Amino acid sequence: MKIVFMGTPDFSLQPLKKLIEAGHYVSLVLTREDKKRNRGELSPTPVKELAQELNIPVLTPSRMKDEALLERLNSERADFFVVVAYGKILPKEILDMPKFGCINIHASLLPEYRGAAPIQWSIIDGKKKTGITTMLMDEGLDTGDILKQYELPISDNETGGSLFEKLALLGGEAIVDTIDNFNNITPKKQGESTTGYAKMISKSMGDIDFNKSAIEIERLIRGMNPWPSAYTKYMGKVLKIWEAKVAENISELPNIKLNENYGKIYSFNNRIFIICNSSALEVMSLQLEGKKKMSAKDFLLGREIEQGYVLGSKV
Repeated sequence: MKIVFMGTPDFSLQPLKKLIEAGHYVSLVLTREDKKRNRGELSPTPVKELAQELNIPVLTPSRMKDEALLERLNSERADFFVVVAYGKILPKEILDMPKFGCINIHASLLPEYRGAAPIQWSIIDGKKKTGITTMLMDEGLDTGDILKQYELPISDNETGGSLFEKLALLGGEAIVDTIDNFNNITPKKQGESTTGYAKMISKSMGDIDFNKSAIEIERLIRGMNPWPSAYTKYMGKVLKIWEAKVAENISELPNIKLNENYGKIYSFNNRIFIICNSSALEVMSLQLEGKKKMSAKDFLLGREIEQGYVLGSKV
């Protein structure tokens, strides 16, 4: 099959690689424009770097309705346009160009988690499974007809980073399977979503609210790992929490009282605990501003916790 591929971040790499490995002809790649990094240097997207390694022509259009771009895409006479986290909305003129349509790889079991950040939100919301959906694109946002779905369980210790890697691999397998079996697939309409819209993750969302339960906070910590991370403030410095679990037998620990000043931090026997709403969190791995990431035990070797300090305070 002749394919025009559109993608931008790391998540798009495996699908592009797998299409090539499966013998499909990727004639052109579209990706986002180069970004300015340190010292004003331009940095290409991960997809652009890979396409250049594979000697595939690359375009980085700023406007999707540019006449020259439309002419170039139409001249490709592609069987499919494959879109994976491209980051730009395709106008109807482009959606209608390929012989068999535009296929999108989405990292959820649609209609659940339409939107930009389905991976993180599935963890934050405590879902037990997620997956990849391949769909025919329409003018809506993740509303096109479903082609195939591929389920993946979410483990109890899953992080945003680990689930990202698993779904990227699954996405590569899914797009090849979908295209290879396209003639035997009957597209089906999506129903109504049973989850909220998976809005884009921002750094501010990692600011921990200890008025929530330990279970909710533990899921937030995993969902925000590695970016933007879950964090709070301790002694005026940012304190990132990388790994935690719901504390057990908290009532047996001395001088720790539940339901009193959520966000209080305590240490006991080389362990760190934070009081949450009707529960407590045990911190396993953390990182104080200006320091390296370390275990709770190692963290306590170099300092004493001010017992009962309220995290997030401006004191």
